[in-house]
Amino acid sequence: MSEETTQRGRVLEGRVVSSKMDKTVTVEVTRLVKHPRYHKYITRTKTYKAHDDANVCQENDTVVIREVPPISKNKRWSVIDRRSPIAN
Repeated sequence: MSEETTQRGRVLEGRVVSSKMDKTVTVEVTRLVKHPRYHKYITRTKTYKAHDDANVCQENDTVVIREVPPISKNKRWSVIDRRSPIAN
């Protein structure tokens, strides 16, 4: 079997807001939700702690994280892809 078909868990994309911990980054994931009554789109954000084994992620990097079995008390995600921020 290929590796693509055996991996499980949700995959999310977000922005690194903190990389001060050792081998851990805090990732902020933003999503749009439609309000049930007013039908406007509302921005919802949530932060996740993700495992960064190589310690290469910096703040403002865009990363892709995957849900994994628990690594520690709060870490249930792992960084699988990293993109540097776009220069303005």
